[in-house]
Amino acid sequence: MVRKIIKIILIVLWCSLIFMFSNDTGGTSTKKSDGLIVRTVEKVIKRNLSSEEKDKVLKYFVVPVRKSAHLFIYFILGFLIISLLREYRDINMKVVLLAVFFAFLYACSDEVHQLFVVGRSGQVKDVFIDTFGSFLGVLLYSFIYRFRRRNNN
Repeated sequence: MVRKIIKIILIVLWCSLIFMFSNDTGGTSTKKSDGLIVRTVEKVIKRNLSSEEKDKVLKYFVVPVRKSAHLFIYFILGFLIISLLREYRDINMKVVLLAVFFAFLYACSDEVHQLFVVGRSGQVKDVFIDTFGSFLGVLLYSFIYRFRRRNNN
């Protein structure tokens, strides 16, 4: 019972984190991701970038980094959801689809939420990326579960 409660709390906390990211205005979100990209590149090359270099780096990396963030955040959500569902029944195709469906619903609600945030917009493409990320998380959990179960038998 304690494990179930902990997993529910982790899912609620993770969904809250997603909500907080989505609640950032467009400007704040852009500053955060741009700053992260520039700092990371500067650490890798071990020097500060000029303004022109920053613009080039951002032009190249902004979209892949932001979409990768969507994928990663929902990968974790999918992993957490299937972990909770596993507490109630064995993993089968129905449970996998249910986990991905829950993540899909949250991704839809997240994009609708962004319609009401200044400088943000809901993107159908992001729902697909989020759902795919959750599917990958569910898939990884399922593989780990099957591997561990096979080795324990």
